[in-house]
Amino acid sequence: MSVLNTGLVKAGADPVWYGSRGVFAGGYQGSGVYVNIMDYITIASTGDATDFGDRSIVASFAGTCSNGTRGCWAGGSAPNSNVIDYITFASTGNATDFGDRTITAGSLCGCSDGTRGVFMGGWSNDTIDYITIDTTGDATDFGNLVGTWGMQGGCADSTRGVAAGGYQNTNQINYITIQTTGDAVDFGNLTGNFYAVAGCSDTTRGMFGGGYGGGGPRNNIQYITIASTGDATDFGDLTHTCESPAAASDATRAVWAGGGYSDDIIDYVTIQTTGDATDFGDLTEGRSNIDGNAGE
Repeated sequence: MSVLNTGLVKAGADPVWYGSRGVFAGGYQGSGVYVNIMDYITIASTGDATDFGDRSIVASFAGTCSNGTRGCWAGGSAPNSNVIDYITFASTGNATDFGDRTITAGSLCGCSDGTRGVFMGGWSNDTIDYITIDTTGDATDFGNLVGTWGMQGGCADSTRGVAAGGYQNTNQINYITIQTTGDAVDFGNLTGNFYAVAGCSDTTRGMFGGGYGGGGPRNNIQYITIASTGDATDFGDLTHTCESPAAASDATRAVWAGGGYSDDIIDYVTIQTTGDATDFGDLTEGRSNIDGNAGE
């Protein structure tokens, strides 16, 4: 999730939660095959992804957060985990252990204001916990979501974090104020009942793409204005239907990657417009339940 054009956090600059490099980690390839693969792209360009390294665990459907320099992945399914690991976006290589969540859960979402990373929910779980991204260590309890949905999409601006959708097919959107602690509050509703949507944002607009709803994978893209409350609005369509893709942003473009057991498609849109997505390139390997992050 993910402008300073460099994506770096510099002295005196506001923290960021996005960046020029998108990294897509983990995933499920069907028939019980889970992977720890990490790929990366340069979001402002187009082309196929390149190998970055590996997560420290084999997992899918983790929660992610970024401070523009460091990206963190928390938990995941295969089996459910409490592990948090991290990378430095500007380098390539394998992830390093960061600490542990307060719970063991997969099918969660994450977000960040560029300083604090927040992990929300998990399978049949409403727990919210948080870390300070610049340090390492275990997560701390934050509060609770409105429902125990799991499989939500997360995004944030510099103040609020948002969790949208969830299993079984809810349209609910929750939000928190990231630098406080406490329970989430109702924000509004998605355009339909969805789970396994992938979220990202620029400094004002939150985007949710793909997911499962209405009996199958979807190609919907929808958006909200994070600083307000209210229902999501239709943005356009992805180039293909996908369930559990990854999302990342450089605060100009939003990209979605994967979303099916053999799906390697990467799409993009310009966040402050509306319209259908354009093909970007391909992942190194197709997979669903993949998790995106951005920085550099």
